[in-house]
Amino acid sequence: METRPFDVMSADCPSRVVLQRIGDKWTPLIVQALKDGPRRFSAVRAAVEGVTPKVLTQSLRSLERDGIVARSVYAEVPVRVEYRLTPLGESLLVPLDAVRAWAESHAGRILEAREAFDAVAD
Repeated sequence: METRPFDVMSADCPSRVVLQRIGDKWTPLIVQALKDGPRRFSAVRAAVEGVTPKVLTQSLRSLERDGIVARSVYAEVPVRVEYRLTPLGESLLVPLDAVRAWAESHAGRILEAREAFDAVAD
């Protein structure tokens, strides 16, 4: 295991991969979808509008590999599969909730800035 301090600014630091996972397009949305408890695949997909089944499957597998999401299979007919946040995944809720709140409260200003920038650039 790594003994030196992790530093995301260093190109070869493993923490950079973690930061990329957290900052990818779907991870924050999947974590938000699972924050209230376990959900089946279809419920996660319905909550995360715009994600394709293929991409959601890949994202859930990556999050499971990273220990952020746990997958439970129940021997029922038909088989039931649920996804839930692990304790590690739950530890992401506070920072991701802060980012979500920031994005929602500043979206208007960002859109205004884009419009102003694009008007000058044209």
